[in-house]
Amino acid sequence: MKKRIRQQILKNCKRRIKYRLRDRNWENKKKPMFSARNIHYEVAERTKASDAGGIGLIHKLARKIGLIKEIDRRLHLLKRHLPYHESDHVLNVAYNFLAGGTCLDDLELLRNDEVYLNALGAQRIPDPTTAGDFCRRFKSEDVETLMNALNETRLRVWKLQPKDFFSEALIDADGTLTETMGECKEGMDISFKGLWGYHPLLVSLRNTNEPLFIVNRSGNRTAAEGASERLNQAVDLCRRAGFKKVTLRGDTDFSQTKHLDRWHEDSIGFVFGINASPNLVEKAQNLPEEAWERLQRSAKYTVKTTRRRRPENVKERIVRERKYKNIRLTCEDVMEFEYSPARCEETYRVVVLRKNHTIERGETAIIDDIRYSFYITNDKRTSAAKIIFKANDRCQQENLIDQLKNGIRALHAPVDNLLSNWAYMVMASLAWSLKAWFSLCLPEKGRWKKKHKLEKEWVLKIEFKRFINAFMRVPAQIIRQGRKIIYRLLSWNPWQHIFFRLVDRLYGRLRC
Repeated sequence: MKKRIRQQILKNCKRRIKYRLRDRNWENKKKPMFSARNIHYEVAERTKASDAGGIGLIHKLARKIGLIKEIDRRLHLLKRHLPYHESDHVLNVAYNFLAGGTCLDDLELLRNDEVYLNALGAQRIPDPTTAGDFCRRFKSEDVETLMNALNETRLRVWKLQPKDFFSEALIDADGTLTETMGECKEGMDISFKGLWGYHPLLVSLRNTNEPLFIVNRSGNRTAAEGASERLNQAVDLCRRAGFKKVTLRGDTDFSQTKHLDRWHEDSIGFVFGINASPNLVEKAQNLPEEAWERLQRSAKYTVKTTRRRRPENVKERIVRERKYKNIRLTCEDVMEFEYSPARCEETYRVVVLRKNHTIERGETAIIDDIRYSFYITNDKRTSAAKIIFKANDRCQQENLIDQLKNGIRALHAPVDNLLSNWAYMVMASLAWSLKAWFSLCLPEKGRWKKKHKLEKEWVLKIEFKRFINAFMRVPAQIIRQGRKIIYRLLSWNPWQHIFFRLVDRLYGRLRC
């Protein structure tokens, strides 16, 4: 279909729905709005449609950026391809989540969907048992190979970005607990929280919220175990991509004091939380009051119209009425001093955040509680307040972990041992990476550059469920015509212009 005709069809669809949803002065209706009657169901004989119409665009994207070839070139787990290749198994797990699945068992539904198979040009796809068996084939070096294949593809996507994209790479690291109810899963252990399961480590790029490295570990391991090696790998990856500056971030578990001197000598920036040890607290308390500056945080959002009156805080009223203990933040102050950790020879900058809390019972203030947070950094130029904001921004990784754990369920452990579950986590997290690459491949040039850039950032930030509903769960008729597979979209949504901008770009040449 010609682009001009397609744009006219989309314009008409938008016009019709706007007219339908226009503001009207309704009269009192005698019947409900949902008034459909005499509903019948039939089975189509020739017309075939799928509710996952966006999967074709994702597959075209995977082919265009070289993901399929990269996986098959590097990963060799199958002696003979009867009938699947390694890329078929990897994409089968990722596409399951992009098509709306939530676990391996949902592959059985897709496997029996003739239209889904036609949409991908596949005679068949692996069933849940075969997918689980493929996960069990992995050794630790094979999982490393798969992550390297994904990161090589990631480099190609990053090369499509404008120059300002490469100003600074923010690399975050954190661990999360994955609870499992199984009793026979090899490698699981009991965590410090008393939960049985695994403790995967995630190293991600804050700029795009992409998971660069995922490492599955036993449930009783510390959060920062093995983090330094993965952070080094992430630094090498970002430098290969062309980032001018690299900054590492982590909470107090990731202070990594024995590695700070090496990173500083290698011109790697870092902002890590550091434990509030008695000597640091004493040093902060002995500083004169004039050394502290009030920390002013910006508003969470900008009021576009007029400020509305805030409704009653029901929680706070109940806490006061029942005279529960209530901790209220009064103010925040910030200051800094020089400090050399025990494992370091260099002296670094420590930024201190002092939080003044008022502890109340009912309407009565009991006592003021002072709490300190410490951040160690080798950044000598940025103001202390901005260092605090930069460290707090690392909390965005918590949202990424929540999306991987609950949105995609990539950090679950459906297989029977530590290595197979590690392989599953990497393959399932590819669904999130494909979402990020969907956004990063959107063009932002021409007359509407500013608008297109905002849309690109919006797609990059949205939750996985909303991405699925906006771009993947698009009803489409699948037509096999000659050597072509045609996706004929059957409904309109407000984000289809973004969808077709990527379609048009993938038909052209991606200059990686």
